[in-house]
Amino acid sequence: MNTRSLWSRILVIAGGIAMLLGAIDPLEGSVVTLAGSALVLIGTFLGRVERRLLSYWIAVFVLMVVGVGAMFALTAIGGIGGDSGHSMWWGVLVLPYPVGWIMGMANLLIGLVKSIRRPQAAA
Repeated sequence: MNTRSLWSRILVIAGGIAMLLGAIDPLEGSVVTLAGSALVLIGTFLGRVERRLLSYWIAVFVLMVVGVGAMFALTAIGGIGGDSGHSMWWGVLVLPYPVGWIMGMANLLIGLVKSIRRPQAAA
């Protein structure tokens, strides 16, 4: 295994773990989750994968950036619902964050299953 491939795997694994750990607390952990998706994107880029998979991870990262940005913006203006004076419908702006997270976790899970089923070449 060459150095580029090794770093690719390390970044994808570290990013996946960060995405899982950040999901424990969606607001404060969103920065960790966002950093994890960036690590997976960089690892995917380094791994010289097909363009379709790289485009997928770019979409996941963009969705998460938009959702996390909306979440921080809504928090900064006092939140939504209740006595804040903002309709609960403003929460729709946060939806790209969980959608991106679910897309990322699904792709990582599929990759994990494929790597387990595929017999490893002898070193």
